[in-house]
Amino acid sequence: MKYRTRLLVFSLVVASLVLASSCSALGILSGQPKDKWQQLVEQENEKIGLKPLKLEPYAKEVGGELQEPRYEKFAVNSSFMVAGSVKKTSGMKSKHVWIEIRKLGGDESPGEKKFSYYTPLKDGSFRQRVQLFAGKGEYQVTVRMPSEATEGYYHDFARFQVVNVNPKLKRDIGWTPAGLEAGLKLTRPKTGYLRADGIVVLEGSIANSYGSPYIMVVLQKGSEKWQRVVRLKDGRFEVKIPLYYGKGTHELKVMVPIPDRENYYQEGASLLVNNTSAERREPIKFYKQYEERGVNLEHPVAGGGKASMKYRIAGSIDPQAPDASRTTHLIVQTKKDGEEATYFIPVNNYRFDGEFWLRFGPGEYEVTVNVPEITDERRDYFRFYSVAEFTVINTAQEDMRYLLPSRGIQSDAPEIKELAERLTAGKKSDRSKAKAIYDFVAKNITYDVQKYRNDEFALDDSALKTLKQRKGVCQDYSFLAIALLRSIGMEARFVEGIADGVRHAWVEVKVDGRWLTMDPTWGSGYLNANGWFVKRYTPKYFDPSPAEFRKTHTRTGVMY
Repeated sequence: MKYRTRLLVFSLVVASLVLASSCSALGILSGQPKDKWQQLVEQENEKIGLKPLKLEPYAKEVGGELQEPRYEKFAVNSSFMVAGSVKKTSGMKSKHVWIEIRKLGGDESPGEKKFSYYTPLKDGSFRQRVQLFAGKGEYQVTVRMPSEATEGYYHDFARFQVVNVNPKLKRDIGWTPAGLEAGLKLTRPKTGYLRADGIVVLEGSIANSYGSPYIMVVLQKGSEKWQRVVRLKDGRFEVKIPLYYGKGTHELKVMVPIPDRENYYQEGASLLVNNTSAERREPIKFYKQYEERGVNLEHPVAGGGKASMKYRIAGSIDPQAPDASRTTHLIVQTKKDGEEATYFIPVNNYRFDGEFWLRFGPGEYEVTVNVPEITDERRDYFRFYSVAEFTVINTAQEDMRYLLPSRGIQSDAPEIKELAERLTAGKKSDRSKAKAIYDFVAKNITYDVQKYRNDEFALDDSALKTLKQRKGVCQDYSFLAIALLRSIGMEARFVEGIADGVRHAWVEVKVDGRWLTMDPTWGSGYLNANGWFVKRYTPKYFDPSPAEFRKTHTRTGVMY
């Protein structure tokens, strides 16, 4: 016993000398003060009374050893190292060691009370720098080793407690085995906890997407949740994510594809974003076609925005996306209280930046952004695919549904307004102005029989196109007449219906408080027995007798 006691004393002296030599190298013995955090660590460890760590029974089964840490409870400044080895790994069902950290006590939300590392087990060894994710306090750490019997199951290897003396919040990105297997990496952000003012940029790459062209991102705060798929470009992704749910911590997850399961995703990485902005914003709903067609909506970044009568939409289309070069327009549809309107936003050099009108008075509008189906088939209708949906609040009090521009009706175009003013110069009454516009359209536009027969309708059909080409079918006559009327402040609307058994369109204009009917298409001429258009102007279809008009025309509705 005396020999052992002397040996112990000698060992302690040697250890003290080694420590003194090490501290001297750090400048502690040269007059420089100790780091305050190190002082706190030493003080806390004195209170704790360090005791050797005992491993769990499974560690013995697999020939395990833990080099770091060595105590069942100890204090640190923010982080520490876990390192060890196992001899029996051949039958293990996973390549990772699971290190789970739980914050003890406190009032953090469940997502902020635990964190996991999945550390590679290489040649029987593992090593992981562990960051205590929730600042000052006490943590329970459990090191778990993969099961030799069941895939996805782990056995406790070691359990210990750690006291963090540093209150600063530092958090690593939380990687899952699925994320590690997929080779998921993040270049922005590089930390698992950050502050942001209303928006965060997520940028990274994935080495193995299992054939899927997408990843998914999920944003959550409490019970509120938003998600969208993000298109990969050469294995990379970049996306701006608004922090929709106001001030406080949002959890952001990057989801990776599940092998052999199309459109299914599992968590690959997670991080926390503390939003310093108190503004709550309404999430934009993105559809699958948003990523498939390469649409990038730069404005708006969130729904619920306010505007006075008109609203801007801007962004780009990925030139490498399918049909990008043939996507010449986006189609914006607005809906309020059952009323709908459609607007076309041109795409030039893969960019779009335009405005659409909020024509149905004050209140909330549901806005849907669409891309056209790309087809070479000739037909008299268009098919759209929704890419995004959001809301806009119109603060203007006026209801101007029959005065503002709409799809194909560019009543704000300078050449339209100039022509209308010239045609109606000197006219005193609204009726005479409407008649002058009817006369111009009926006399100067020729019916395009070939377009009608071949269903050669196009997205850019409009008042301006009709004015330039001086030909068209019933919708084109109506587009031009309505645009001219609206440009001089006369309420006018596009009427859909049936005439002589076929689909037809004409115009209604408000004159002296009543809706006056005019059909400039039928006023311009007629089709003869051979099916050819005979140009012959008639005033008969300007304000016709309602009874006579109903004999040939059946009104089915209004397309604003």
